[in-house]
Amino acid sequence: MELRRIIPMLSVLLVTGGLVAWLLVPPTTPPAAPPAPPQVEVAGVRLGLDGDPVADALDLVRRYAGDELRLELPDGSSRTVRPAQLGAEIDRARLAEFVQAAVTPDSPLARAHQRHRAQDPKAVIQVPVPIRIDTAKAMPVLLDIKDGVDQPATDAFVDLAKRELRPEKCGFRLDVYGTLARIDVALRRGERSATVAVERIEPRVLAAQLGNVKFDHVLGYFETRYSKSTRYRARTYNLRLAASRLDGTVLLPGETFDFNATVGPRDEANGYRVAPVIAQGELVDGIGGGTCQISGTLHGAAFFAGLDIVDRVPHSRPSSYIKLGLDAAVAYPTINFRVRNPFSVPVVLHETVKGGVVRAEILGPKRKRTVTFFRRVDDVMAFEEAERETERLPKGERVLTQRGIPGFKTTVFRIVRDGAYATRTKAVTEYPATTQIVRIGTGSKSAKGKLKEDRGLEYVADEYLVVTQGPKIRTPGVKGEQPGGGMVESRTLGRTGRRGWQEKEGMKVFERETDDSDG
Repeated sequence: MELRRIIPMLSVLLVTGGLVAWLLVPPTTPPAAPPAPPQVEVAGVRLGLDGDPVADALDLVRRYAGDELRLELPDGSSRTVRPAQLGAEIDRARLAEFVQAAVTPDSPLARAHQRHRAQDPKAVIQVPVPIRIDTAKAMPVLLDIKDGVDQPATDAFVDLAKRELRPEKCGFRLDVYGTLARIDVALRRGERSATVAVERIEPRVLAAQLGNVKFDHVLGYFETRYSKSTRYRARTYNLRLAASRLDGTVLLPGETFDFNATVGPRDEANGYRVAPVIAQGELVDGIGGGTCQISGTLHGAAFFAGLDIVDRVPHSRPSSYIKLGLDAAVAYPTINFRVRNPFSVPVVLHETVKGGVVRAEILGPKRKRTVTFFRRVDDVMAFEEAERETERLPKGERVLTQRGIPGFKTTVFRIVRDGAYATRTKAVTEYPATTQIVRIGTGSKSAKGKLKEDRGLEYVADEYLVVTQGPKIRTPGVKGEQPGGGMVESRTLGRTGRRGWQEKEGMKVFERETDDSDG
């Protein structure tokens, strides 16, 4: 009986144990499929994984370094360069490391790519392009591009020919080192273009600031003469070029006009030509000759308009085109001419060169002031004579190549009258004596060298000179209304104003003479 009870119980236990064992043992699963091979690109090109991927990647990078890289410029245009021109060098060891990491299935990079690919089946591994730029080789290439990119800012100005206000323009300056950094990033990414780095230059004067500019009236003016002879064609060209650079310049209240900064360097790169200039008291050929006549004429207009004369340097010798005390020498970048607008309203500079006359005007509201220029010659200094031998002339022959000019010490007063009020300022100017140079021949009788003879007259200057300009002044002999008013002169010849005065002072004077005088 007991045996019959035990057998069913054992059967139940065996069935139950088998069931538990079946539940505890996990079912066998088929082996996982191998991961799909990674998608790898080098410089934007798919890298084949058959064969030698490192060698294939190196070939792709070499081709990339020989292709063109487009540099996007700020004006929307572009320039192309080849990385090889920039001294590009491939770091082969790092390239091999990058490629091996990309194609090895169990590398951290490959595993991370597989996880990313599960979310984005189109994901690819972009292998960095390990290219180094040689700065020494890249610099000349970028500096050449910089020459075409750099543009100065243009201030708003008044176009006096069209009688309209011209808006300002921003300038640009290429940042060479910033551009190098951007090229480096683009190359490492295998990109085909990069945008150059530029610094934006803001204009100084905006059109919005000039909304109340008035330029219908002349506050002050001045004129000088120049030769229209074809012999002085280059000088006339320089006059027009320099005048065009400053014409229409607007000076805001309290602002200072800087001649050198506005007109710029006087060199061939800026369009200037070779013409006579004064250098260390001698008249020699130089680039930009004639520019001083533009600054001197402008100084005269600024003087009679009542502008503040901030910086003015006289010539090293008197000039025949302008009176003593009214000239203003300039030489970029060392000698400058600067004037300041003292008024509560803007003024406009206007200068023209035509018909043998350089005319400068200061434009603004209707003129109220009358200005007087008073000049006195306080002292004179005799010039020295230098004899210089030359084989270009027959022995004993003498040619005057530079006529001597005495030195002058002058005092100039400016008297500005505005209704019942008047102000007076004083300036003392000295002009050193100009050496008289005589060439003496030492050559044979057959010597036929041609030397340019100085046929100018002895220099004369009124001992006392008074010039007044104003709205109620009438110029003698001129009919009708004059813009800015008229101008009258009062002259006292005195000691230095008559021909022959230098000989009376014991200075040597040659007889051959044509013309030269105090303006």
